[in-house]
Parts: sequence; structure tokens; C-alpha cells
Amino acid sequence: MSSLLEARNVYEDFEVETDILFFKVGDHDLVIFHGRNYNIKKRMTAEQLNRLVSNPSYYHVYGGCYVNLNKISSIEDDCIYFGEMGLYAKTVRVPRRKQEGIRHLLRSLSS
Repeated sequence: MSSLLEARNVYEDFEVETDILFFKVGDHDLVIFHGRNYNIKKRMTAEQLNRLVSNPSYYHVYGGCYVNLNKISSIEDDCIYFGEMGLYAKTVRVPRRKQEGIRHLLRSLSS
């Protein structure tokens, strides 16, 4: 029973900086948050959205997609990997021109 309550709390009370791997901004201020094994859709006000996209933990990859720099495990084959690489790994495709900027930020975060 307690695991059910914990899972429910992730959906209702997630922390953007610690729980979310990446998010995508859609039409009409709808944001889709991608966690380790869940996706959450949430409408946000313009102020909340501006605060979210200006968060230094997130990097704009393409269109409306932002990745959490603190959750990236590797960048290979034009993909950002979150956690272990494999068949079921969460990934985001990243243009080559953005890869070097992300690598630079990751080096500065680890220093």
C-alpha cells in the first residue's frame, strides 16, 4: 500500500529539478514532463513556464524540448541518455551543434 502512495505522490508532487529528466512544451501552455518511468502532462501559466525554461538546470535542445543537465548520463550517437544505456533507456535526440554546448556545461557542473 505504501508503494502506491509513493507512486501517487510522484504524479502530484514531483520536483522539477530532481525528478524530471526532460520536458517538452506543447500547444496552449501544456508541458509534458518525462521522469524515469512516467510522463506527466500539466498546464502551466505563462509565468510558471517562463520560470521553468529559464531554470539553469535545463538546457534547450530543440523546439520545445529541454533536458535536465543534472540527469544526463552520457551523450552518444546523437542521443542524450538518462541512466543506463540500453533498449529501454530514456533518450532524447540532440542536434550535433548542441552537443558541444551540453558537454561544456556538464564539465563545468562536475568541476
